[in-house]
Amino acid sequence: MVQPKTMGALLAEHPIFQGFDPEATEFLGGCASNHHFAFDEFLFRADQPAERFYLIRTGDVALELDMTGRKRLVIHTIHPGQIVGASWLLPPYRWRFDARALGDVRAFGIDATCLRNKCDANPDFGYAVFKRFLPLVAERLLATRMQLLDLYAPPVEVGAKLQA
Repeated sequence: MVQPKTMGALLAEHPIFQGFDPEATEFLGGCASNHHFAFDEFLFRADQPAERFYLIRTGDVALELDMTGRKRLVIHTIHPGQIVGASWLLPPYRWRFDARALGDVRAFGIDATCLRNKCDANPDFGYAVFKRFLPLVAERLLATRMQLLDLYAPPVEVGAKLQA
């Protein structure tokens, strides 16, 4: 009879934790649970407490800004194999964006308080986790910057020559 995989073994298959120490993924598995989001459902909303983040297994998620008087701005689209949410890393642990399912989404949710406590209790584990997340934070900052540059750039007329 085939034994079901542990949550740690399932997490080890997700790209963010591939190559992570097997004991560390089992340790992390104690903070994880399965989640499902239907089309247009919010995973979280800006200014809410960042209580968990998500490892996307299937479906796409839009990170959005609600801009009063304007259309919602999509900052970044998250695809399977990627992570939604980094605001759990630093106080005040509140979401900066909305995260909305663009279709049927299945994800592993990681309880942020549980993970922070494990990181505090085991600094080597915490360092390894943070090394996995820092590239994500840098990528999201760049994506946000590019979206805002595009949003506030002066319009270019069709057929206009660009100035060198």
